[in-house]
Amino acid sequence: MSLLRHLSDEIAAVVQQVRPAVLHLRTLGRGRGGTGSAFLCGEPGLALTNCHVVHEALAVEATFHDGRSAVVDVLGTDPATDLALLRVPDPPAAPLALLDSAALRVGDFALAVGCPHGLSHSVTAGIISGLGRALPGPGGQTIEDVIQTDAPLNPGNSGGPLLDTAGQVVGIATAIVPMAQGLCFAVPATTAAVVLPELRDHGRVVRGWLGVAVQGVELAPTIAHRLGLPSPRALAVAAVTPGSPAAQAGVQPGDLLVSLDDRTIRGVGDLMAGLPRARIGTELVLRLLRHNEILRTTVTPARAPAAA
Repeated sequence: MSLLRHLSDEIAAVVQQVRPAVLHLRTLGRGRGGTGSAFLCGEPGLALTNCHVVHEALAVEATFHDGRSAVVDVLGTDPATDLALLRVPDPPAAPLALLDSAALRVGDFALAVGCPHGLSHSVTAGIISGLGRALPGPGGQTIEDVIQTDAPLNPGNSGGPLLDTAGQVVGIATAIVPMAQGLCFAVPATTAAVVLPELRDHGRVVRGWLGVAVQGVELAPTIAHRLGLPSPRALAVAAVTPGSPAAQAGVQPGDLLVSLDDRTIRGVGDLMAGLPRARIGTELVLRLLRHNEILRTTVTPARAPAAA
């Protein structure tokens, strides 16, 4: 069997496996209706999509791969990550698995499944073009640590899964850059894994707050190894809010955040994952790099003030 034939068979098998778990969404709003995608994940009966797909919708209808339709409930939304969680009656397939996005590499193969322009369950392919990007989100918020891909996405793909070669979800398609070629973005599955239980149990996400403005940076692997860093990716502190937990812990602008307790910080998604509501008021060990020296300090996350 030729290499191309083998590759074709592998892709077709993945598509056949995941397609039944992808939903075509239609929304009814106060003005015009909208369209988007979603996919089953987590426990049976739950599906993820984008917050902007269901924002202010009066009703949301999902169409399954077998042609059936059902009204779905919006359990919660998180504008900060542009994610929303749905309750789906009688789901037609098993949930898709969320892969730890830390395993992604630039150049990895990626498949996108969704419903662009109403063309349900369409499939496109490409590669992971970049990691740790920042993207303007709904309401002027910035969605941090997103995945860049050149797998073609179009209006209607929003909320659909970005998959690896094993059919595992690595991201949730969220945006394109108009008038650009191959600049498409997805929220990492690692972020979704943190947000999903919060939306399921509480309908919204409450995070611990440190009071830092950060930016993802990438060091040369040789430098990271020489400094004993667990990853060449880290977060650079751009500013520290006076009186914040980070300020009280002695964090300074220019520091690189390396780890929080036992969680390596490779990007904003890792920092968010290390600050769930259960950690608010709990003392954590923060490791940071300052002037080529690893420092350890303790920080106690607080509930974010309204203005944060």
